[in-house]
Amino acid sequence: MRTLYHFWISPACRKVRLALGEKGLKFDLEIEKPWERRHELLARNPAGDVPVLVDENDIVLADSQAICEYLEETYEDVPLLPKDRIDRAETRRLVGWFDRKFFFEVTDNLVEEKIMKRLTKSGTPNTAAIRAGHHNIHYHLEYITYLVERRSWLAGDNFSYADIAAAAQLSSVDYLGDVPWEQHPTAKIWYARAKSRPSFRSILADNLPGMPAPSHYADLDF
Repeated sequence: MRTLYHFWISPACRKVRLALGEKGLKFDLEIEKPWERRHELLARNPAGDVPVLVDENDIVLADSQAICEYLEETYEDVPLLPKDRIDRAETRRLVGWFDRKFFFEVTDNLVEEKIMKRLTKSGTPNTAAIRAGHHNIHYHLEYITYLVERRSWLAGDNFSYADIAAAAQLSSVDYLGDVPWEQHPTAKIWYARAKSRPSFRSILADNLPGMPAPSHYADLDF
């Protein structure tokens, strides 16, 4: 059986979960705590990080973007990259934007400080980082607004890896209740459309004991 080794709040892992769901591929989920540095994880991915996908025929893949590119080339029935080369480049640009820029400016400052430090017992939250994350997220929501006012989805007419990458990051932050949706109604509408897709169901069911999500998290209508 296809198996994804993941950690539930990781946006990189959520990105792969969404891609697998969009392509209609069945898979098992196995929780992996990267900070434990288990030998089995290191054997599959020397970087010691998740996600790691073990596909059919025991093909082992690591890194969210490498996995998504593999899925795109292997399971072509549901394309998540446009056919046009310019549109593909735009989609990949936006994937990079959310995987890197959004992550380092927002997710890392909020999820790392509020959840990961607690789980790994690696210190107290850095309030300056949290303030930076709260400040930076407005810029990114404004950019999402700019894009969807001009396109049906972030990269064009169709739902793509750009939407998956953005929704994966935002869903992790939204679990904390730290996305100011009411100040960015157009971005909120886009996210409601994204999280209403069947691929999002398992992500909206995520729950950390002792750290429940806000009531709107799994509400498709907010």
